[in-house]
Amino acid sequence: MEAEAAKAKFAAIKEKFGRDIRVFETSGVSSSLTQVSNDDERDDFYEFTADDYYRLQAAKKADKHLKTKKIREAEVAAHRSRITKTTIRVRFPDNHTLEVVFHPSEKIQSLFDLLSRMVAQPEVPFYLYTTPPKKQIKDMSQDFYSAGLIPGAIVYFSYDMPNQEDNEAVNSGPFLREEVMSLKGLDVMPEPVEPIHATPEPVTTAPPPVPQEPKAAGKKPVKPKWLKM
Repeated sequence: MEAEAAKAKFAAIKEKFGRDIRVFETSGVSSSLTQVSNDDERDDFYEFTADDYYRLQAAKKADKHLKTKKIREAEVAAHRSRITKTTIRVRFPDNHTLEVVFHPSEKIQSLFDLLSRMVAQPEVPFYLYTTPPKKQIKDMSQDFYSAGLIPGAIVYFSYDMPNQEDNEAVNSGPFLREEVMSLKGLDVMPEPVEPIHATPEPVTTAPPPVPQEPKAAGKKPVKPKWLKM
């Protein structure tokens, strides 16, 4: 019965939002990483050195000289065609994660539109960012593939209030609507497939062979009495 109830909840959410959605709670380690990421002053912890820059540029130049434009475009097209979905996990400051699947060619705007319908306070502006280093996602016209969010990615959610006190208040949660949070901890296992038992064909027993009477052994021919040699 529990599995049926969970299945019904997933189906209801998918019908309303048009997506397969999962909700689960992340560990305390993820929380500490999120707190560090939320602090703009700590962004310099992930320092991109001059050596890293020159090494990256040298690799790009080598690749540019070795491959023609057509070859590079063909490789990108081939790689893109192999990826049919991208799994996006949105992590909230209260350690909850929302998991949604998109097609790589969909625009990032579709993720923002979906979140606007799912968050507990849709009237409050919000933004998403990746880390490390902390980088806010601003170009909504990009698709997930072009943005590098494939075949999956973790993005972080934060409300965006100009006043610091208001910002701290709204970022204390809750973040998702109750009906979405009702999916927390639920998982639908695939229904077991019953083995197909083929109906055995009736076994026809061949009738036992009819025993044949042995032929009488041939008698030695008797010469007639009148025959004289």
